[in-house]
Amino acid sequence: MDRDQFVSKLPKSYSPAERELIQKAYSLAEQAHAGQTRANGQPYFTHCLGVANILLNLEASPNIVAAGLLHDVLMDTPTTVETLRKEFGRTIAGFVEDVTRITALPQISRADQHPPERTSLAPATPPSELKLSEDLAETLRKMLLAIGDDIRVVVIKMADRLFNMRTLSSLPLDRQRVIGQETLDIFAPLANRLGIWQFKWELEDLGFRYANPEKFKEISDQLALRRTKRLEEIDRIVADLQQLCEKTDVKATISGRPKHIYSIYRKMQGKNKSFDLIRDLRAIRVIVDDVETCYRVLGIIHMHFQPIPGEFDDYIAAKKPNNYQSLHTAVIYSDGKPLEVQIRTWEMHQNAEYGVAAHWRYKESTTALSTDYEQKVQSMRNLLAWSQEVEDNQDLIDGMKSDIFHDRVYVLTPRSDVIELPRGATPIDFAYQVHTDIGHRCRGARVNGKLVTLDYTLQTGDQVEILTVNRGGPSRDWLNLNLGLVKSSRSRAKIKQWFKQQAREQNLEHGKLLVEKEFKRLGLSNIDLNEYVGSFNVRTLDDLFVGIGCGDISMGKLITRIEELSKASLAASDELIPETPRSSADSTSVTVSGLSGMATNFANCCKPMPGDEIIGYITRGRGVTIHRSDCPNALRLQDTERLIKVDWGSATQTFPVPLQITSYDRQGLMSDISAVLSSEPARLVDLSLTTSKHLVKINLIVEIADIAQLSRLLARLENIPNVIEANRIKPG
Repeated sequence: MDRDQFVSKLPKSYSPAERELIQKAYSLAEQAHAGQTRANGQPYFTHCLGVANILLNLEASPNIVAAGLLHDVLMDTPTTVETLRKEFGRTIAGFVEDVTRITALPQISRADQHPPERTSLAPATPPSELKLSEDLAETLRKMLLAIGDDIRVVVIKMADRLFNMRTLSSLPLDRQRVIGQETLDIFAPLANRLGIWQFKWELEDLGFRYANPEKFKEISDQLALRRTKRLEEIDRIVADLQQLCEKTDVKATISGRPKHIYSIYRKMQGKNKSFDLIRDLRAIRVIVDDVETCYRVLGIIHMHFQPIPGEFDDYIAAKKPNNYQSLHTAVIYSDGKPLEVQIRTWEMHQNAEYGVAAHWRYKESTTALSTDYEQKVQSMRNLLAWSQEVEDNQDLIDGMKSDIFHDRVYVLTPRSDVIELPRGATPIDFAYQVHTDIGHRCRGARVNGKLVTLDYTLQTGDQVEILTVNRGGPSRDWLNLNLGLVKSSRSRAKIKQWFKQQAREQNLEHGKLLVEKEFKRLGLSNIDLNEYVGSFNVRTLDDLFVGIGCGDISMGKLITRIEELSKASLAASDELIPETPRSSADSTSVTVSGLSGMATNFANCCKPMPGDEIIGYITRGRGVTIHRSDCPNALRLQDTERLIKVDWGSATQTFPVPLQITSYDRQGLMSDISAVLSSEPARLVDLSLTTSKHLVKINLIVEIADIAQLSRLLARLENIPNVIEANRIKPG
């Protein structure tokens, strides 16, 4: 597209001065990027022009379009901020500067813009998962900071990402997959949050195309085979509904609504169906002049066609968090097949397609900002405040996916105020959403008038009342991911902050107690925690204990890291020769120092499992018997010359582990224990119990894969009401 074609696309509403401003930006960007090329060999300026065109399709203001043309000049050319301020004013220069801040760090976001040989940004080897995680988290933080200043900056950045996705095919396949997944995880949901449907659906389809090319091709090929027939059906349905509306004097514009490939894939995943079983691929949209007519059309459709139960949503009376409004319904059409219908006004349609962009005209003029625009901006600024509370990058990414971009539920306070929460949220999450202090003092909850446990999963429409104490703080158990008491990253951040404010000595002591209790419960010994200090970005062992005590470092992560490093050290050891694989039930991956092909079996007295410190004893005729190193029988052996060094290889099976649960006896106790066991990948081998007065001791033998799984199981068992403790039985 040359300059004349671009200028011809400018809206007639632009004044001569505004047109001149955009042409001036065109000239500066074209000259500044002269001689530069993209990874696909095209002149770099085609990227700037493409971004500006996307913004024009959003009916953006002249300042935004000019900033789109100039958005990379500070990053890739000698042009300075002072030059932009002098030539275009502070507003446009500010937009370009903010977009540059967002783009500056994450290398992957610009991988399709520069050929690897021409920039030091392209790594020689594929980046590690940790590096990608760090870059992605930093991208999020910078985008949220930009929102705090002006939400339009993020829209420019998203137009930049959309154009890059349209031209991603020139990159290597592994880079395409990574960038495609990043787009699905962050940019498409952010477009949805901003209410820009035009960005959302295209980012989703393009991200899906590169992140999962096999499934994308499968669905697109299936759609292509049925395209002609589906279009004929849609044309007939549109004509029929148009006739129905005319008979009732309803003025409406009716059109087919395309079903996008990623939305079809999501439906296939959600309903666990193949493409052939997805029947509701036909959809239409009805646009009318006012809200009253929306409901009239809904009545007409339901009167003539059978509604499908559970498929009606009124987003006019209760609009979505991104201010999206429409009536959604699904009916059985006259041909016996499902039909999806959206009904909305023209204003709702404008808001749905353009989101915050639909309100830019208010921002550009002296007119007060619209309420919807302010709600969107305030919603995004709330994310900024939340992101500053989260220090761990992985927590930030996980929180974005669950708290912000995931499906939502809407619950009610006792005063019938609506509270928005991530799907899967618990009463504790609700309490922290209402007020931080209520969250700290939460001790119970009533949902719809009935007492519920604190791990209860809230559903849309629930009315929640939080039971609090006058004084006190959160429980450290709330941070235990195995218990599922808190699902929102925002809530976890507030709980961690509370514990951080406690005295360091108190957290240090509590961290030591937690570690001692967990190691005792798991039967672990001889673990030197100094080896794991560097794994958690702390300087000393005391810092590690403090992190555990205040909740920054979860016990689950520590146990998992111990297991990972144990396996890594085994893999790096040259002196350990793995035994010949065996088919018997007693064989496992145990390496015997200096010997190859030795038969091994596990001692019944101490029942070792991966993660335990172990020692081998050479028997007469039965190979090597594996004991735990603290097994009394092994310690009493007189013939120490027959003791041999052994270590775990890679665990490939489960191991029987004896456990003991001490609890106050009550009705339903065994049912609760069975429920926990059945929800874990653990198989119950044996069970016995003894009772004494009101106490019951339950002895179990459970097949477990590793120490991390054992830790999670014991934590969940100990959290059952009336259970005093759950431990692994020590040998002897």
